Amino acid sequence: MEKIQAMVSRDVKITNNIGLHARPATFFVQKANCYRSVIKVEKDDRIVSAKSLLGILSLGIAKGMTITLRADGPDEADAVEGLATLIDQGLAE
Repeated sequence: MEKIQAMVSRDVKITNNIGLHARPATFFVQKANCYRSVIKVEKDDRIVSAKSLLGILSLGIAKGMTITLRADGPDEADAVEGLATLIDQGLAE
């Protein structure tokens, strides 16, 4: 019998000083592209691919905002955990 996986999601608060802009967003997208799962970032009512730099930048994510990370695929739990950890550590800022 095939195992049915549920999508993994997690809310994360942005704590670094400049939010997900330019350089930090690049680090975020590079990390997202290390995973095979489909990963989405949700802010308010907008959802974009975590693997798209333009998509991430278009959300205008600033310090103090909360975003939702959603992943669906073979490494979904690792993807959400890895990206949440990157954000929690300040996005290499």
